[in-house]
Amino acid sequence: MNAPNHTVVAVETLLRKHRQIQRVIPIVSPHFLPAERLAAVPDWRVEFGRLAPLALEIGCGTGHFILQRAVQQPESDFLAIDIYNKGCLKTCRKLAAAGLHNVRVARVEARELLLKVLPAESLQAIYINCPDPWPKQRHRDRRLVNRDFLALALSRLHPEGDLFFSSDCRDYAEQVVTALAALPGFTNQLEQPYIGQLPGYPLSKYMRRFIGQGLPLHFIHHRRNPAVPLPAPVALNLQRGFRVRRPGAGDA
Repeated sequence: MNAPNHTVVAVETLLRKHRQIQRVIPIVSPHFLPAERLAAVPDWRVEFGRLAPLALEIGCGTGHFILQRAVQQPESDFLAIDIYNKGCLKTCRKLAAAGLHNVRVARVEARELLLKVLPAESLQAIYINCPDPWPKQRHRDRRLVNRDFLALALSRLHPEGDLFFSSDCRDYAEQVVTALAALPGFTNQLEQPYIGQLPGYPLSKYMRRFIGQGLPLHFIHHRRNPAVPLPAPVALNLQRGFRVRRPGAGDA
């Protein structure tokens, strides 16, 4: 049998990656905020046609959670973000099919949005559902939610704004609990540091999958305490720990 031509193999690999990059489906939807509209702070009154509390979902996946939450809270407006093109597209399609007008979707990284777009005290709530747990010990510093991120999130919440976090990974939930304990501006709203069920809280596709596999979920709910001064701003490294790729990479 002939030995493989390594040059041909390398070229085919590059072409395959190039085709993957090209498979981004343009999102043309009134629910979608393209990058150029996030170059400055959006005028949410104009965007939604009203002045209402604004909440943020970080990692909307394909839209199961935000669809339910928007139905539950029609008096609020929502911004749902994800770094994956296909998830944003599917979320927009779900919102259009449901006839919902109080949600916008953006493809943007969470830290970049919080640092560069959303001003202080602009959010009524932040939802983070089942983020990548990076389960290997050597990778845990790549997790999105740590003390510095929570300090940034705290500064973007209204006084008495809510932070919700959920994970199927117990040690991630415990890590978040420890980080929150270092920020007195947050106050736990539960009887325990985290609980296995949060009544009335919508379940995402991944949450349902975990439950179907018999895996536990861990819910955290904290609220900003307006009596506690905000911590000093921290400089976050926008490159470490999240999967930012060239437009389209990995979105097939």
